[in-house]
Amino acid sequence: MTDEKATPDEKPGDAKEKDRPDPVDDLVISKHTLRTKRGEISYTARTGRVVLREEEVKEDVFRGWKARAEMSVTAYTVDGADVTTRPITFVFNGGPGSSSIWLHMGLLGPRRVDMGDVTAPHPPPYRLVDNAETLLAVSDLVFIDPMSTGHTRAVEGGKAKEYHGFGKDVEQVTELIRLWCTREDRWMSPKYVVGESYGTVRAVSVAERLMSRHSLELNGIVLISSVLDFGSQDFEHHKFDEACLNFLPTYTAIAHYHGKVKGRFAKLRQEAEAFSAGPYRLALAAGRRLPVKERPSVVRTLARLTGLSEDYIDRCDLRPEHWRFCTELLRDRGLTVGRIDGRFTGPLHSRIAENMDADPSMDAMQGPYAAALHHYLRSELGNTQDLSYEVFANEIKEWSFKEFEGKPIFVADKLERVMRANPHLRVRVEYGYYDLATPYHAAEDMVAHLRLPDEAFDRIEHEYFETGHMPYLHEPSRKRESASIAAFVERA
Repeated sequence: MTDEKATPDEKPGDAKEKDRPDPVDDLVISKHTLRTKRGEISYTARTGRVVLREEEVKEDVFRGWKARAEMSVTAYTVDGADVTTRPITFVFNGGPGSSSIWLHMGLLGPRRVDMGDVTAPHPPPYRLVDNAETLLAVSDLVFIDPMSTGHTRAVEGGKAKEYHGFGKDVEQVTELIRLWCTREDRWMSPKYVVGESYGTVRAVSVAERLMSRHSLELNGIVLISSVLDFGSQDFEHHKFDEACLNFLPTYTAIAHYHGKVKGRFAKLRQEAEAFSAGPYRLALAAGRRLPVKERPSVVRTLARLTGLSEDYIDRCDLRPEHWRFCTELLRDRGLTVGRIDGRFTGPLHSRIAENMDADPSMDAMQGPYAAALHHYLRSELGNTQDLSYEVFANEIKEWSFKEFEGKPIFVADKLERVMRANPHLRVRVEYGYYDLATPYHAAEDMVAHLRLPDEAFDRIEHEYFETGHMPYLHEPSRKRESASIAAFVERA
């Protein structure tokens, strides 16, 4: 039996840690060609895991460069390109707790899943097709799976929970980007980050940390379905008037899509926005001070714009909550509408249910994307990893926002910081009219309140889609979105 006594400077577990083999990068390399809208390209794919390390200092003593995580990545680089002029784009989704599968297999990667559309979904086992509109035509790509998603795990003996929170999440993704740029000699490349949903929180926070911690500046940030100010859409606290105002135009859009509201889409949407900014805002702010004679008019207008009954609007005190809206809108048809994408519908589990038991838009997406990715990684990229690919991190039971304790989660100030510091940084913001996860009107409000000089707003571009949270779930929108992001990157 060996003696594993710790030295005076060590903790009892340190001896066992020394005996563990040091993890190493495990990337599978493969060569491919693809015919894109811009011609044929030859590229190299690398997929697998990269070891992330942290400097460990205890009691002012440097203890080494310790492995902390094995990060799951899939990267694509066009062969023979000049790295000083060829852009590189780092991509992640949100959740928090989502892998990068959606942007990888739905929009930006060289291969994509064909799941059909909301009106004509394909049955299993679905199809994997070439993505002629891939962003790889104009930029190298690195798709990143944060802790506990995809194949990313803590190293043996480590605790993944330490990374299940805002601060450590930003830290690990920042380090992966710094490490990649250093090893691949990409510091002189035009650099972009693309984030979707909670990935937009991550994108601006990573951009700020890259700049402040490593002096690494970006050329552009793409925010797809953004939420940088949680207070603008929070139904959790007792007074959620701001959320009601910001969700109303999305309610109108979804109700119109399903035939519950009649009229021209653009005109109705503009009316909902104007009502939200004026009479509705005043009515909610008044509370019980709202004159009794004025309330019926507000109820009638809200019912007309949301497709909900006047009785329901009155009973919820003029404040329909978004999960309940999903359940209530098509109750008479026995259906619920999707939160991620309000175009999708599914059967109610109970005709008297207060809330839907599942989001039909997520039900429609997860199977096709998971099947496509698993086949693609193993059969086409040669990744034989048997570890479960976590589309959503089941291990994450809660997400720490300790940095925002006692106040709403707000990172728009980080976007302000990097835009003020870097006068060449450009930002692209994408909105989906049928998105109940990050309503477009809330994101518009965030941009309108940015504390920036006038010239900075000229560096922000906007695009709207008649889809939900993920514009690429609609084929015409996917093609337009792909072309717009490519043009945004090319302007570097």
